[in-house]
Amino acid sequence: MLVIENNGKTTVVSGWRAWVMALGVVLSVVAVVGFLGFIFLSVALTIGAVLLIAVPVAIGFAIVGALFGRR
Repeated sequence: MLVIENNGKTTVVSGWRAWVMALGVVLSVVAVVGFLGFIFLSVALTIGAVLLIAVPVAIGFAIVGALFGRR
């Protein structure tokens, strides 16, 4: 049984309609959590890939700068 209150008016949903509404809510939450997980994983992989390229390049520039720099 679901009880929905909107602007002071109470609506009671029971039976198969309550199951359908609850299933809709559960599916919506699963979809949102899945989407957010996909976004977070994408951001983490992008940052990791950028760091895997940027850090060695920065180290290489530092080594070259140290070799050709004035002492």
